[in-house]
Amino acid sequence: MIKTLVSPCSVVGFGSQKLKSCKKLKTRAVRMELTITQPDDWHLHLRDGDLLQAVVPHSASHFRRAIVMPNLKPPVTSTAAAITYRESIMKALPVGTSFDPLMTLYLTDKTQPQEIKLARESGVVYAVKLYPAGATTNSQDGVTDLFGKCLPVLEEMVKQNMPLLVHGEVTDPSIDVFDREKIFIETVLQPLIQRLPQLKVVMEHITTMDAVNFVESCKEGFVGATVTPQHLLLNRNALFQGGLQPHNYCLPVLKREIHREAIVKAVTSGSKKFFLGTDSAPHERRRKESSCGCAGIYSAPVALSLYAKVFDEAGALDKLEAFTSFNGPDFYGLPRNSSKITLKRAPWKVPEAFSFSFGDIIPMFAGETLQWQSFFE
Repeated sequence: MIKTLVSPCSVVGFGSQKLKSCKKLKTRAVRMELTITQPDDWHLHLRDGDLLQAVVPHSASHFRRAIVMPNLKPPVTSTAAAITYRESIMKALPVGTSFDPLMTLYLTDKTQPQEIKLARESGVVYAVKLYPAGATTNSQDGVTDLFGKCLPVLEEMVKQNMPLLVHGEVTDPSIDVFDREKIFIETVLQPLIQRLPQLKVVMEHITTMDAVNFVESCKEGFVGATVTPQHLLLNRNALFQGGLQPHNYCLPVLKREIHREAIVKAVTSGSKKFFLGTDSAPHERRRKESSCGCAGIYSAPVALSLYAKVFDEAGALDKLEAFTSFNGPDFYGLPRNSSKITLKRAPWKVPEAFSFSFGDIIPMFAGETLQWQSFFE
């Protein structure tokens, strides 16, 4: 459905800091609805216990599949543990839901090549996640010696065509937090690709122009990247406007505006190397608003609305479906979904909070009005 509107001015900015930009009066066609293949989420945190029960319905109501992160306590380091975790997710799903969790293993210095063979044979494990030790939430058991202790595992992953999902940050405390992704690319990722060019690698939740340039320079089908709604819509000012904003704090941390713009340009270009990965990461409100607030933004209930916002504002709604629904399964060698979902331009207000017996979870853009809603066919 197309409707023509007159739009002389536009408002740009983040949060309370907005600027009005007026251009010559002109008429433009505005898309009112868009039906696309149902998306998948290629980077999702579902946690466990009460948090799992609380948040899994939000992802299941929008996405057909999701790559589920393994950074629990204790981490999911074995195929047996991944199978058990998947069973817990399936039990937590609403009745009648067709959501399919795709499991991952947490790579450690002690992971053995045989575990990769078991993972491939299981039919439920689809990737292995690299957390540099100390890089983010529950990463204390992560890798300390990638090119030494982990090399046999990486070589087996090539044989099994098992993707490596990378949290791309160095953890050296002498490196500025805003430079950790760039340094990781130079010191870890580029040497890794050179050493194992047939290894499939997903650079998760990219945040910089450097990451965009690196992914674009790599061979298609072997290196891809997931992109979150927060890194498309927010820059690092969003952490501090109106006071410290803990619900905009995530890792990797938000970056400068030039980096946000580069990421938007990349994902709306039509490139097959970038695909949807929310990195939706729920924490109870008291853990976010504490003296040492947890990293993570809860975007699952609003993610599709926000991605539509990005592509709409870039004049690239025709490229949204490939980003949300085609590029991810194509990279993983999985079939595209057959189900459909319709996005309609229908303003709605994001809840201030989602309340549960254990406390509140604050969603991304809480209390704000979004222009797109999703409906199943």
